[in-house]
Amino acid sequence: MFSLQTIFGKGDKFYGLLEASAESVRLSAQALIEFLNTPVPDRSLEKFKLARRQEKNLFSQISKELVNTFVTVLEREDIEALSSALYKIPKIVEKFAERHTLALTRIGDVDFTSRAVMLEQACEVLEHMVGLLRKGMDLEKAKKLNDQLQAIEAEADRHILDLYKDAYINETDPIRYMIKMDLFEILEKAIDRCRDAGNVIYHIVLKNS
Repeated sequence: MFSLQTIFGKGDKFYGLLEASAESVRLSAQALIEFLNTPVPDRSLEKFKLARRQEKNLFSQISKELVNTFVTVLEREDIEALSSALYKIPKIVEKFAERHTLALTRIGDVDFTSRAVMLEQACEVLEHMVGLLRKGMDLEKAKKLNDQLQAIEAEADRHILDLYKDAYINETDPIRYMIKMDLFEILEKAIDRCRDAGNVIYHIVLKNS
C-alpha cells in the first residue's frame, strides 16, 4: 500500500534542507570568531560570502520545493517561517564583518570576540533544535533548548549594555561612538534573530506535539 508521501512526493526532504540551513548559520558564526582572531592583514570576507550564498540557495530551494511538493512533513507556513528566520542570520553576520573591516582604523582595539562567542553558542543551540524536528516533536527537549537560547540572548543583552555604558561614559570621539554603537547593535540583532528562529521551532513543536 502506497502512502500519500509516496504518491505525491516525499516531504521529509525539508528536514535535510532546514538542517543544512542551520549548519550554514552556525558556520557563519564560527567564521566571525575566526575573523576577529585573525591578524588584520590576513583577514578575508570570503567565508561570510560563502555562508550567505549557501543560505540564499537553501532558502530558494526550500521555496521551490514548497511549490512542487504536495505533502510536507510540517505545515507549509511553518517551514517558510523557519527558513526565513534562518536565512536572515548569516546576512547580518556578514554585514557586521563588512562594517568592522571598514571601521577598523577608527575603532582600534574594541573587543567583540566575547559577543561573537555568544552568537556561536546561540547558533549551536539553534542547530540542535532544528535537528530535533526530524527526531520527533519532543516538547520537553524543545523547551529546554529554547530556554537555553533565551538565556544566551539575555546574557548577550547584559554584555551589550556594558558596552553601551562604556561608550556613553568614556567615548569622546563622536564618529567613533557612532561606529561602535552601530557594530554593537548589529551583533545584538544577530543574536536576537537566533532567538526568533528558536521561537519559531518551539511554536512548531507546540503545534505538533
